[in-house]
Amino acid sequence: MKLTLIVSAGLWFATFTFAEAAAPRSLPDGTLPNDVRLQPPKDLNGYFPFVVPKSKAEWDARAEYVRRQVLVSQGLSPMPTRGPLNVVLHGKIDQPDYTVEKGFFESAPGFFVTGNLYRPKDVKGKVPGVLFAHGHWQNARLSEESEANLLREISTGEERFERGGRSRFQSMCVQLARMGCVVWQYDMLSDSDSRQLSRLVIHTFEKQRPEMNAVENWGLYSPQAEAHLQSVMGLQTWNSIRSLDFLLSLPEVDPERTAITGASGGGTQTMLLAAIDPRVKLSFPAVMVSTAMQGGCTCENSSLLRVNTGNIEFAALFAPKPQGMTSANDWTKEMATKGFPELKQLYSLLGAPDNVMLQRGEHFPHNYNAVSRSAFYGWVNRHFKLGHKEPVIERDYEFLGRDRLTVWDSMHPAPKAEDPDFERGLLKWFTDDAEKQLRASAGSPESLRSAIGGAIEVVAGRTLANAGDVEWQLKNKQDRDSYVEMNGLLRNKTYSEELPVVWLYPKKWNGRAIVWLDDSGKSALYNADGTVKAAVQKLVAAGATVLGADLLFQGEFVAEGQPVKQTRKVANNREFAGYTLGYNHALFAQRMHDVLSLVKYLRSAEVAGHPKPTSVEVAGFGGAGPIVALARAVSGDAISRAAVSTSGFRFGKLLDYRSPQFLPGGAKYLDLPGILALGAPQRLWLAGEGNEPPLVSDLYGKSGQPKQLTAYTGDATQIETAAAEWLLQ
Repeated sequence: MKLTLIVSAGLWFATFTFAEAAAPRSLPDGTLPNDVRLQPPKDLNGYFPFVVPKSKAEWDARAEYVRRQVLVSQGLSPMPTRGPLNVVLHGKIDQPDYTVEKGFFESAPGFFVTGNLYRPKDVKGKVPGVLFAHGHWQNARLSEESEANLLREISTGEERFERGGRSRFQSMCVQLARMGCVVWQYDMLSDSDSRQLSRLVIHTFEKQRPEMNAVENWGLYSPQAEAHLQSVMGLQTWNSIRSLDFLLSLPEVDPERTAITGASGGGTQTMLLAAIDPRVKLSFPAVMVSTAMQGGCTCENSSLLRVNTGNIEFAALFAPKPQGMTSANDWTKEMATKGFPELKQLYSLLGAPDNVMLQRGEHFPHNYNAVSRSAFYGWVNRHFKLGHKEPVIERDYEFLGRDRLTVWDSMHPAPKAEDPDFERGLLKWFTDDAEKQLRASAGSPESLRSAIGGAIEVVAGRTLANAGDVEWQLKNKQDRDSYVEMNGLLRNKTYSEELPVVWLYPKKWNGRAIVWLDDSGKSALYNADGTVKAAVQKLVAAGATVLGADLLFQGEFVAEGQPVKQTRKVANNREFAGYTLGYNHALFAQRMHDVLSLVKYLRSAEVAGHPKPTSVEVAGFGGAGPIVALARAVSGDAISRAAVSTSGFRFGKLLDYRSPQFLPGGAKYLDLPGILALGAPQRLWLAGEGNEPPLVSDLYGKSGQPKQLTAYTGDATQIETAAAEWLLQ
């Protein structure tokens, strides 16, 4: 093992490189493990079916987790602080049976949400409130359809009127106001009057921006933003939440009759807000709910969002409340046979089969046309008991041009547009706000776990409770005098994963099992000449079984055992982590899953034909140290003791989202010290930190067993020996 010290920005980091050692193979040369994770990673164009649960109890548990996954992926766990909206409404336009106002408010300090507010005239009592989220129609709220396109749409039945048909967005708002609803039509980021962030950043981002990639004052898409779960989609979802705050602040809006609708990217926003905000009572995502393409824009993707889930299940989270949706001649065209039947089954299971509907429109292109809008009006009319004759058909109206609807004017000047410093400052506000909340929750191990334990489970992607069904297959056995060397394959049958593993099994076993890991895989047990390392030999001589394993893309997973320097990505030219890590676990998480498979097997009733170990301990060095820390955090007391060498690692210092150590959300929850602190009060030996991180030592002290934490500050070249000596105590 070679220790290298690197100086960067005044900080010292220790990194370890491991010489390839002669560990025995479990598979023939040239043969890779039979592991599903070696297949190409999933992308947004995959297949995303929804499996209907067998019972309400099963669904309740699944829904709770997926809802939490959505919140975590959007950077909304913990929920950002809701400051004053500072609403400004002005320029009321008086029409015969409704009014239109221009409006804006602050969803976060200095971050403006813009739009138009439509209200019915002569409101008596409480009326429904509707959020209208448009999709990827550029300048949607302020746009005007060309005459040629409008005539084509009229000829195909997509629109009805030459005057009102010039904007499907105004048509929706006008009709709902005429039906007695208050409507807030708000701009998606970088669209219409929302110009603080550029369209290039929000919707057409392609290449990483070096000037935005820093450990402080970073910008969107950077490794730091992803490590803190900050994304364009998360910002937009936050604006949707705050739009609902605004809508419900209006005295005439009935909180029991609130709805959201939108098409395309607006349909994505509709699904997400309806899934995570219980204040929404009716949902109608148009041309977006599908088992096929999940949303192609950067504003529809974020890391962690669709790992092992998808849009059908997001829509399912709204059940059993009333939900309608539409299909078109696009990726939703198979909804009638793939996706909607399963949603219908779920609604039936929950006792509300008539509360979900699909308006089929495969003969129409991808849009929110008059026929689809009419279906929404009827859905709102029925469930909100508005009393209108059905079908509800739009009437023509006076089209309002851009100059009459735009929010900014001389009395209400627009904020600075496309300002990189604003982008950095906005993300800093969200970072500081989350950290303040999380540090306030770190008063005890119990309060910290309550605050971040669920989020860390999502970031990790697996816990010991759902680690899977694991079995062992022996391949070779060698008698080594005082111990037996066994190598073979550990198979996780639940997830179709397979690990080459080597055991050093003492003939006088004392019941203890120690997993010994570093960046070299199972070669961690051996010197370059094939002899067992002195530290490992000491453990075996004392009667402990020691295991080494090739975690994913270590050892037998890669040609000639060469370490992976950059992780895989999906076939997408846009350098956005969310296109890969929104659908697949990060390599760091997958390797942690391998550690869980090892622990799960060791904690099973019988190990390789021998009794269950009395103690399971895990040691991690180099890049494996933080992996072991995360495994300990999601394993409860299954790991009796952990020896972790961190080399000073922090997720918040990585500047490459394709680093094998990168983990979406890894920095958000108080970084590695927060993960280590979740292990309290289980015994921990810690090296590579210089001194105990204050958060870790404080919470271990408050756990009632302060001596459970042992921080090692000696010579880093003797870390393995010191760890072995601690494990032998």
